[in-house]
Amino acid sequence: MFLDSFHSKENGFIQITADQASEFAKGVSDDFNPIHDPDSRRFCVPGDLLFALVLSSYGISQRMSFSFKGMVGALTPLVFPDTDAPRLEILNDKGKEFLHVERSGEVSQSPALIEAMIRNYVVFSGHNFPGILVPLMAEHNVMINPARPLVIYEGMSFNLDHLAFSNPVLELSAATLKVSGKRGDAELHFGISDAGRPVGTGLKKLVLSGLRDYEESAMQGMCDLYQARKDSHLN
Repeated sequence: MFLDSFHSKENGFIQITADQASEFAKGVSDDFNPIHDPDSRRFCVPGDLLFALVLSSYGISQRMSFSFKGMVGALTPLVFPDTDAPRLEILNDKGKEFLHVERSGEVSQSPALIEAMIRNYVVFSGHNFPGILVPLMAEHNVMINPARPLVIYEGMSFNLDHLAFSNPVLELSAATLKVSGKRGDAELHFGISDAGRPVGTGLKKLVLSGLRDYEESAMQGMCDLYQARKDSHLN
């Protein structure tokens, strides 16, 4: 499985190093959020890597929802329970929950379909900033704090009509932002298709913290810095 280089298994626990998490974010998700840099003081494992590990461990169900309960640090021992239950709790060795999963419907264990779904979703997810969130914030005349940008991955879900497809393509269908003081709740709706035919829908939820009035120059500075980080990595 292509995820083997992004985690390790030892004594019944799954662990992810900071370097593995960073390489997944940049190399697979095309996500250059500095919070996934190994030397970041606020480092956390990408939620999309946890999503990927769940799919690789349990397969794809027609209906799945993922709710993140906390940020996973480097080398946090995680327990992926051996169960067919409709609800899963991904815990650490001390019983703290980091991810809650619910699933129903038919299940596919096809390695090819699992990898295709992972790769296409995490790239869609990794491109949320700046492609989707910047125009969404501009529309509502708010922005995250450039000095301490904080966007929390709250959760995601998808609903598939069937599992008889092989090359899922995800496209944004609608984006909303509900602003309450310095907090913004963003919902990114997406369609899932294969060879031009719809096969399902999905939703990603984000929380934007520390909102302030939108400033074009400050936002452009954030976008330029993000692009510079990406260019530096690729070169």
